[in-house]
Amino acid sequence: MRRGTDQGTRYGRRRARVALAALTAAVLGVAGCDASGGDSPAPSGSASQRSKSAPAWDTSPASVAAVGDSITRGFDACAVLSDCPEVSWATGSSAKVDSLAVRLLGKADAAGHSWNYAVTGARMADLTAQVTRAAKRDPELVAVMAGANDACRSTTSAMTPVADFRAQFQEAMATLREKLPKAQVYVSSIPDLKRLWSQGRTNALGKQVWKLGLCPSMLGDADSMDSAATLRRNTVRDRVEDYNEVLREVCAKDRRCRTDDGAVHSYRFGTDQLSHWDWFHPSVDGQARLAEIAYRAVTAKSP
Repeated sequence: MRRGTDQGTRYGRRRARVALAALTAAVLGVAGCDASGGDSPAPSGSASQRSKSAPAWDTSPASVAAVGDSITRGFDACAVLSDCPEVSWATGSSAKVDSLAVRLLGKADAAGHSWNYAVTGARMADLTAQVTRAAKRDPELVAVMAGANDACRSTTSAMTPVADFRAQFQEAMATLREKLPKAQVYVSSIPDLKRLWSQGRTNALGKQVWKLGLCPSMLGDADSMDSAATLRRNTVRDRVEDYNEVLREVCAKDRRCRTDDGAVHSYRFGTDQLSHWDWFHPSVDGQARLAEIAYRAVTAKSP
């Protein structure tokens, strides 16, 4: 794994570029969101006028729909190689997790006003179809966690190119806005897959499950530390970081979208937070940690 200073420098450069872009946009008088945002395009005028016209974020939405992949389905949290949506961080009913929906709506209301449209194995290319199904419920908040499977491929060369990932997420957001112009969107960052490998490889059972084909781009030859294996894992790590940058950038263009600001990616999953079936997906405790992160982001007074 790269030293912390290298990673900090990488993120520092990215944040500097983002800050410079924002400053340039303000100087040119085009600050605000484009037409793909959750409301009408930002009006012209002073920065203060634009700020006043921006819709307020509702910290207590009345309904929640979740889209994404196996993590949001609670895969391997309850039994081996199976979904367990009742412990989903987003919409689960388990008291051990206290999901985002339960925290926002209360257990009784969450039962009838939250829906899980995530699909195990889904990639970003599948998100538009999930959003389309979720839109039929007219949710006030859509919770998104997708992208891990775009990096978890048979080889690093099979990972989704960053440009394609961006186009697919933009398409999903555009579809969401067309069908749900007022809905709020919470976008989770993708977990640090290399961190999960480093924790899970300490368990012999987990490594046997990995051999069934679980995220081979990261988990293949789990104990190998040669240069080829290290390069492969670092390539996956870097691609996940690029995907997370895309999620931040696309979400930032939508007035009614918030990310977790990288909190899930930064969270240091330990063995207690990993499935005791595959030592890679979140356990029930890990799902609870994801719910906490999401709830903090959704209920924050400002992003």
